[in-house]
Amino acid sequence: MPKPPGACGAAGHGGAGDPGAGLAPGGPASACPQPPAAPARCSLLELPPELLVEIFASLPGTDLPSLAQVCTKFRRILNTDTIWRRRCREEYGVCENLRKLEITGVSCRDVYAKLLHRYRHILGLWQPDIGPYGGLLNVVVDGLFIIGWMYLPPHDPHVDDPMRFKPLFRIHLMERKSATVECMYGHKGPHNGHIQIVKKDEFSTKCNQTDHHRMSGGRQEEFRTWLREEWGRTLEDIFHEHMQELILMKFIYTSQYDNCLTYRRIYLPPRRPDDLIRPGLFKGTYGSHGLEIVMLSFHGKCAKGTKITGDPNIPAGQQTVEIDLMHRIQLPDVENLRNFNELSRIILEVREQVRQEQQQQEGQEEGQSRARPSTREGPPGPAYQKPEPPMPTPSRAAEGGGETEKGVEASGGVPPAAPDPAPSEAGQPFVLPAGVISRNEDYPRTCRMCFYGTGLIAGHGFTSPERTPGIFILFDEDRFGFIWLELKSFSLYSRIKATFQNAEPPSPEAFDEMLKNIQSLTT
Repeated sequence: MPKPPGACGAAGHGGAGDPGAGLAPGGPASACPQPPAAPARCSLLELPPELLVEIFASLPGTDLPSLAQVCTKFRRILNTDTIWRRRCREEYGVCENLRKLEITGVSCRDVYAKLLHRYRHILGLWQPDIGPYGGLLNVVVDGLFIIGWMYLPPHDPHVDDPMRFKPLFRIHLMERKSATVECMYGHKGPHNGHIQIVKKDEFSTKCNQTDHHRMSGGRQEEFRTWLREEWGRTLEDIFHEHMQELILMKFIYTSQYDNCLTYRRIYLPPRRPDDLIRPGLFKGTYGSHGLEIVMLSFHGKCAKGTKITGDPNIPAGQQTVEIDLMHRIQLPDVENLRNFNELSRIILEVREQVRQEQQQQEGQEEGQSRARPSTREGPPGPAYQKPEPPMPTPSRAAEGGGETEKGVEASGGVPPAAPDPAPSEAGQPFVLPAGVISRNEDYPRTCRMCFYGTGLIAGHGFTSPERTPGIFILFDEDRFGFIWLELKSFSLYSRIKATFQNAEPPSPEAFDEMLKNIQSLTT
């Protein structure tokens, strides 16, 4: 009986899974056909150079130096500018015609190794250490330059206007030896500067020619120029005496640095599916302090507004507002909402509810801790009693835009609200209660929802800080507000609509750690 094609064992022994396959009784094993010989392997060294260029160009630039050490052929091929042009484009977004560099004798490999790769650690968002004022620096690859742009809020009180920005430094490659760092501060053009990467997530800048920052008219001319750029007005336009003092104080304090600053990395907040709105950076009104930059982030049961820029009352890094997402507030109708006492009554009732829930939770935790077996001898120590939050005192709002003895800030527990019905897209009518001061009267007249929150206020120099009750008003995806109950003041916040690269945190834990670090610097 003929065997099927490919069979090499006797009946009962020829199965593919049979350990005896190929060993017919009484017959030699060689009777079975031998498997075909494996094809000869092709070495990378045997591939044509143009194919190797394509392969090498698809690898990360950081891997290429190791390849160059393999052999002379690889090293010669890695001198091909096509490879490094692609790495510059794919890793750093350089879309310029890099062939222009041939005129200056600078290769794409030089651009990658001596500019982009060398300074890659300073790309992204940073907060300068300028005392209480802080700031927002965005370091980007811009053509064949790396530029540090300082982002400035629009002029007060136009919170919906786009951000302004000015360059503080730039790095570029003018010759093959090394990259050139230039200070861009002042009005006399680029001049010699220096950048030092101090440690991970921190670097410093230094200007080597601070005389370029001086103006022929002396400090008075420098102040008037700064005032027009910073505030869009002259000192004569500012009638509020306290505001004049704050502006002059900021100029004196910030100008002494002469662009010799230390920067610490900041991340944009991570986004979660159940966030109330998209977290991010916002511009907010802060009375006589003008507009400041705040980062809104969500943390489960609460949301936090952290100052990226600050003022002498509440410095950069502090949590200006904290929203309790577990305690949603239903506003009264518009006529009753105009009555400040009615809104105050609603907010204080929620605050009392929050206080009672906190006490109840602390009591339960204390009972659980007492129930656990003690590992020490002797009676347990006295139980810790959390102090009650201070009752609001009469308003300390001063004349002229909500500035007070104590600067404005807020914070409050924010757990996601218990399943409330989703708000309609139309929202509900909103109006500020009579007597509440707002720097910007052009606020939205409808809102989606409101939550209880707390705001941080303090005296000059961040003295006697305390959290006071308030209400968080969500207007839409890009705007929210906060009413500081004790100050009778309203802050309006508008989203910064800019795209930031290299600003994502490596993990949620890394973001939380960053918040703690920037807060500890001003505590």
